[in-house]
Amino acid sequence: MPKMKTHRGSAKRFKRTASGKLKRFSAYKGHLTGKKSPDRIRKLRKSGIVSKADMKRINHMIP
Repeated sequence: MPKMKTHRGSAKRFKRTASGKLKRFSAYKGHLTGKKSPDRIRKLRKSGIVSKADMKRINHMIP
């Protein structure tokens, strides 16, 4: 059987934690930050954990 290929776009966006969960970065921080409050931008800096509903799909992309 051929090996499964990693989805390179997903590999750049998600990191696996030691316990096997997937870490993700917050959306809405890339641009148009002038109208967003500094508090909001600061909170968007923090990473989060991928939701249980999306785990199966993203796990398939990152073997």
